[in-house]
Amino acid sequence: MAMTLAIARKIIAAGEAQAEKVGQPMNIAVVDAGGNLVAHVRMDGAWIGSVDIAINKAYTSRAFDISTKDLGEKSQPGGDFFGIQVADGGRVMTFAGGIPLKDSGGNVIGAVGVSGGAGKQDQKVAEAAAAAFKQGARKAA
Repeated sequence: MAMTLAIARKIIAAGEAQAEKVGQPMNIAVVDAGGNLVAHVRMDGAWIGSVDIAINKAYTSRAFDISTKDLGEKSQPGGDFFGIQVADGGRVMTFAGGIPLKDSGGNVIGAVGVSGGAGKQDQKVAEAAAAAFKQGARKAA
């Protein structure tokens, strides 16, 4: 299974709906298995500075097959991944809002990244987007 534009649009739509519920405009990005951008949306009023952050959260989640929230917890001083945020030209994000997306066989086929609010808001929107993928967006292929 591959990440398609149709699937990415459904993931983003679910993220947008959750962002509206939390009252925070967001940037939402979806990447494919290679970490390449498939789709991105900047909701009206979302920070311009969060465009690259959302894309890089998605990239990070795919590059390491871990949520950026979990990577952030493991990259604190003394942690196994301390300093990883400077890897890959600074593209690695270590705060909440990026989640890998797995097919029914457990293979990571992409990731979603969200930025524009507080970490908890970004994570909540990313979780809603990932849940939409699990619940059927992947059937759009």
